[in-house]
Amino acid sequence: WFANSKDFPALLQNDIKVRAFLNKKLVNAAVSKIIIERPAKNAKVTIYTARPGIVIGKKGEDIETLRASLQALMGIPVQLNIEEVRKPEIDAT
Repeated sequence: WFANSKDFPALLQNDIKVRAFLNKKLVNAAVSKIIIERPAKNAKVTIYTARPGIVIGKKGEDIETLRASLQALMGIPVQLNIEEVRKPEIDAT
């Protein structure tokens, strides 16, 4: 994402908080990387994980609570995407 010099520090601080929150919350999910995009007045968070079932939960319950937590943390609507890492052993991160 890009921001003007006035908004950049606040958005960067927010991204750091989101990444720390997700890494703490999804410690057992083998998260490879987290991508945060900010189109207009909302956010798109993509989580790359080797174990998407842990992130999504039974019947999608966990992903909905995670989305609600992220919306409360960021203060804007959040679209949450989960991408599976097929071969986690060759992923360097």
